[in-house]
Formats: sequence, C-alpha cells, structure tokens
Amino acid sequence: MITQLLATEATHAVSTPAIFDWVWLIPATMAASFLFILLLAKRLKIQAHWFGIVAVGACFLFALVTAANWVGYVSDTAHASEVAAEDGGEHGATDCLGDDHGEADHDASAPTALAYTESAAETTSEGGESEEHHQSPCAVVNQVSWFDNGGATVTGGADINIGTLVDGQSVMLLVVVTFISLLVHVYSTDYVHGDRRYTHYFAFLSLFTASMLFYVLSSSTLQMIVGWELVGVCSFALIGHWWEEQPNSDAALKAFLTNRVGDIGLLVGMIILYFAAGKTFDISAINQAAVSGAISKDTLLVAGLCLMAAVMSKSGQFILHTWLPDAMAGPTPVSALIHAATMVVAGVYLIGRLYPVFYVGFGINGGAFNAMAFIGGLTCVGGGALAFVQSDLKKVLAYSTVSQLGYMVLALGVGAYTAGMFHLFTHAIFKACLFLGAGSVSHACHHSFDMKADMGGLRKYMPKTFWTFIIATGALAGIPPLAGFWSKDEILVGAGVWPGTGGNGDFYVPFIFGMITAAMTAAYMTRAIWLTFFGDYRGHAHPHESGNRLTVPLILLAIGSVFAGFLNVPETLPGLGSRIGLWFEHQVEPSGVATFPTIEHAKPSLSLAIVATSLALFAGFIVWSYYKRLYRKDRLATEYTDGLASKSSMARFGHRVLVNKYYLDHLYTGIIAGSVKGWMAQAAYWFNQHVLDGVVNTAGTGTAALGRFVYKYIDQGAIDGAVNASGVGALGSGQMLRKIQSGKVRQYAALMFGAAAVLAAVFIIAV
Repeated sequence: MITQLLATEATHAVSTPAIFDWVWLIPATMAASFLFILLLAKRLKIQAHWFGIVAVGACFLFALVTAANWVGYVSDTAHASEVAAEDGGEHGATDCLGDDHGEADHDASAPTALAYTESAAETTSEGGESEEHHQSPCAVVNQVSWFDNGGATVTGGADINIGTLVDGQSVMLLVVVTFISLLVHVYSTDYVHGDRRYTHYFAFLSLFTASMLFYVLSSSTLQMIVGWELVGVCSFALIGHWWEEQPNSDAALKAFLTNRVGDIGLLVGMIILYFAAGKTFDISAINQAAVSGAISKDTLLVAGLCLMAAVMSKSGQFILHTWLPDAMAGPTPVSALIHAATMVVAGVYLIGRLYPVFYVGFGINGGAFNAMAFIGGLTCVGGGALAFVQSDLKKVLAYSTVSQLGYMVLALGVGAYTAGMFHLFTHAIFKACLFLGAGSVSHACHHSFDMKADMGGLRKYMPKTFWTFIIATGALAGIPPLAGFWSKDEILVGAGVWPGTGGNGDFYVPFIFGMITAAMTAAYMTRAIWLTFFGDYRGHAHPHESGNRLTVPLILLAIGSVFAGFLNVPETLPGLGSRIGLWFEHQVEPSGVATFPTIEHAKPSLSLAIVATSLALFAGFIVWSYYKRLYRKDRLATEYTDGLASKSSMARFGHRVLVNKYYLDHLYTGIIAGSVKGWMAQAAYWFNQHVLDGVVNTAGTGTAALGRFVYKYIDQGAIDGAVNASGVGALGSGQMLRKIQSGKVRQYAALMFGAAAVLAAVFIIAV
C-alpha cells in the first residue's frame, strides 16, 4: 500500500487514527450487498431488503465512527498548532504533499503521522488586527497501485493509484449518504412492497449508494470519473425502474443522455488538469498546484469552465436541468435519494473537492461576478419560478431541488465555501423529509401526486406526515431556528454586499438572486402546503396515515431539520455560540493548508437575517391569503379562473413560458434533436434507397448474369464438351481395339513378335 504522508517539514506530529486506513470498506460493503442481493437473495429465499438494510446500517455506523475520529483528529491538530505557536514556530501554509508528493511504503494497519508546520495560527487582517484562524489537518490519503499506464510520468512512477481521501468534506458526505440511504431502504420496504422487481430495486439501491460513496472517497480525478459514471448508470436504472411505461423509459434516457453532454466537459477538464499539474491525477497535488500558482490562471479558467458543464448536467444547473424534474418517474424513495444525498449533489461535491481550481481560475477573491455565481443565481430563480406552475407535488419538490442546488453553486461562486457545503448538508436532511413526505401522501391517495385533483385537507387524515412536512418546509424556506435558516443566511452574508459583513468580494447580482429565491421558496412551498393539506379533500380515495416504516424516517428527518442548523451557528450567538460556534466550519473547511486557498469569512449580520426572514414570511403570507380568499369563494377551487393571466397579456405570456418550462424541452427535443433527426433521417433514407439498395440490386443483377455466363459457356460449353469429347474418344478407341482383338492366337503371337523386334531395334540404336 502506498500512503501519502501529509507533510515532511515537521516539528510537531499528530498521529492519524487507524480507522482512516479502512474507510474503503464502506463502499466495498455496499458493493458486496449489491452482489449478494442479485446472486443469493432468491436462492436463499431471503427478502432482498435485509441485505441492503444490514449493509447500509453497518456503513452508517462505520461513517459515524469515522466522523468521531475526524473530529478528534481536528481537535488534536488545532491543539498542536496552538502549542507550536506558543513555542515560537514559524507560520506558513502546511505542505500536505511533502517533497515527493508524499508517497512512501506504508503498512495499511498503521496510522499515518501528520506532520505540519504551524500555519495560520494567526494572520493579520486588513485593519492590522490579529485574527485567530482554526488550524485544520491535511487530508489523509491511502493509495494502492491500480494499473500500470506503460511508463508515463505520474505521481508514484508508472503506476496509476486508487485509494481513499479522508477529510472534513468526504467525512461529512459519508454520514449524509449512509444516513439518507438507510432511511430510504427502510422506507422502501413498505413503499415498493410487492413490486414486480423488488429484488432488482434493492440491488440497485445498494449499488447506487456504493457508487456515491466510492466517488466521495476518491483520491484521484480518474477515480472520481469512475464513481461519477457509476452514479449515472445507477440513476438510469432506478429512474426507469418501471420501464414498461413509456414516460418512465423516456425519463431514464433523458437523464442519461443529458448527463452525457456534461460528461464531455468533465473529461476535457480532467485531462487539462492532468497535464497542467505535471501529469498527475492526484487531487491533493492538483489543488496545491492551483493554489501555489504552478498552473496558470488561464488554464484553470478553461478547466473550470469545462468542469462547470459537468456540474450543470449532474447537479441540474440552468440550462441542463431539464432531466431532473422528469426523474420523478422513478419510485419516490429513489427520488429522495437522488435529490437529497446522491447524484445531484455530485456536481456540488466536485466543485468543493477541486475548489482551488475554481477559486483561482474564476478569480473569486476580490471579484464581483463570475460564471459559477451567475449560473448558480440564475438556477435559483429559474428553478423556483417553475415550481409555481406545477400541479404534481413531486415536481414542485424537484424544481425546488434545482433552485437549492443553484443556491449551493452560488455560495461556492462567491467564495462562501463553508456556507455551500453546509447548505448541502442541511438540504439533504429536509429535502429527503419532503420527498418521503410526498411519498407518504401519495401512498394514501392511490399513488397520485396531483395536488389539485387528488389532495387537499390531508392534515386531518395524516397528522404525522403533515407536521413533518411543515417542519421540513420551514427549514427549506429558511425560517429560524430551523436548519435551512442558518445555511441560507450564511450564503447571503457570504455575497459580501451587506454592510459590515465583509467577504471575498462584492457580488451584488448573486446577492439579488439569493434574496429573490428566499421569497420565492417560501411562496411556492406555501402553495404546495395549501393544495395538499388544507381546504377540502378533492380526491376519491379514503386517505389515512401511513405506517411506521414510512412515518418513522419522516420523524427522524424532521428532527434533523430542526437541529442540524445549530452545528454551525455564529460564534457571536449568545449561549450556543461560545460552545459550538462554527463547529461545522472547523470540521469541514481546510484552513492553513497548501491545498486550499485562503478564504475571507464574512461576518454574520442580524439585520440581514431579519430582512431575509421577513421577506420569506411576507411572500408566504401573500400566497396564503390568496388561497384563503379563493377557498371562501369556492371550497373546491385550486386557482382563480379570472386571475391576472386572464386580464394581462404579459402575465399570460409569462405563465405560458413557465408552463412550457422556458421551451427548453422543445428546443432540445423538437428543434435540435428533431432537426438533426429530420435531415439525418432523410439522408439515411436516400443513402438506403440509392446507395445500399443500388449496391444490393447491382450485386444481384451481376450475380445473375455471371450465373448465366457460367452455365452457358463453362458448364454447358467447356465442362459438358470435355466430358462428351472424352466419351467419343473412348468409343473410337474401343472400336479400334475391337478390330485387333480377333481371338486368333497366331495373329496375337505375330503382333507380339513384331513389337518385340521394334523394341529390340530401339534398344540397339539407343545404346
């Protein structure tokens, strides 16, 4: 095993927990679950879900232990940094690679020693005041040889390595993915009970989880590509789980093909970074090269733009988001897993994992505008607007996911790294609760998600589902003190435009996008809640509360939606701030290491929090009042028939644009694909008629002519002629011999004597 030593110029060392050498067992366990379910579940007559639940449960416990060890590791590193500073150590960024990129033979069972120089114990702010910074440990990388590439110069010689990278970001995702996946497994035992492909479903849930975990722990960009593609393949299989229905197959193909568009950018970007960083796939080496200036800013910009194409497709950013709402064709637990913990967060994770590439390439520090922040902001508003015109509850949540993914990308685009990662963390919890809550509602309404036709008044029948949905909605809308409030507030603060907040630049346009999204989120979720849970029941079923296997995961996620936000409260918050202030930031964001840029953290603002929250509450109140008045007018109505769209041509046009989803599907399917398919079909038909058929017909005609020629001249003329001639010759010879054979012995003797005489003469003459 090759273990990357994390630094070499050390005066203080912190031992690495041995468990970090074994984290590869987490994705391996889920991969084994996939194989066991496919090969043994039916033979052993064991229900497939038991393999998956036991495996993901064990992985969740392993992830928690890993997280606990990482927390201790961070604490030990910070303490050692303080001791080093007191001893008068020299301050400087920790070299996380060492002189030779840190590769050395190492026993896998032995802990890796972290060595570091005492960096960033304190830095000087612009005002000249000493500012304390948290010292983070370097990532712990363990690698083994994957394959020999034929002698090219890469880190580690001629070998391409595969391994695990353990740091705050990967540990956080380990916990999130395994926790959400565990709840989805339990939830699915009831939701897909009796499904015609029950075993297949749980097998691919395990493989989906394994693929995401493999991706999260990747230590090289080449390994990330493998995990990235595995996640895409699994999503294709699960979205199209009920493939007998054409819309489901179409949705699966749409997701698969749209992601292939972005994958071109992923491959090109990774190739650029491979050569720019000195022919290495190693993530830490690439990040350090980006931070140190070893890679030019122009090269990083090109690589970053290519990688953004991949992020746009995988994480549903405008304009490649169109596949994500259609992915609702899959089972609802799959939708929860895709939209909360896997697949769509892979793109955001890619930005976080290679953040120095984007931070330096896009010039985030000191900037006011860049491609990442703009794409994220546009996605926030564009996705949120589409949620207003949906009658399908799952599609409301799908467009909400598009909007919130835009929020995460916006945060990373303005330099608010921790805010983006923290929103990924909190969003996974409350969005999983919302999707599973939608599944619980559908379960009670004959598997319908139509809010207008089949729902309404369900709070009376489904109190557990209702209250958990309300809590998760409040978290999504950013209502304090729920989880989404803390992460959303950090993103807005990070834009750096609110007085007294600071930050990495003055990102006015992204800030405006963020504020608009805060209001829109509260508005469209208020609409969804009213249509689903308030008013009179409009369906024909007999709704009832779901069973424990559906409601217990909802309750756990609702609890998380309440308390998860407190993991990163400001240090200035009275009470909690002094004890756990910025705890998430200290565990997840690298600080004082050479593989991560120096980021300026914006200061929290109470006034901004009040304004943003008030804006959300006001937007929700407007929508609530709208439906309250409508209910008084018509108890079963869901929209005004004489509303603004019926009176204003501009409003009618805007509504039509939203209903048609900005006509992007028409652009892709009808115009681009349609026109390509049109002329390609015509060209193929012409080629078939004039070229292929011509070749075939010519070959047939020529073959027939050749056959006639062979028959007439070769078979009949030559072969039959030769046979007939030989017969005639034989007949003539026979007639001659018959004359000689008279039956007279004296005549035979005379002939023999004459022949002997001739033969003797020949011998005499010749000799």
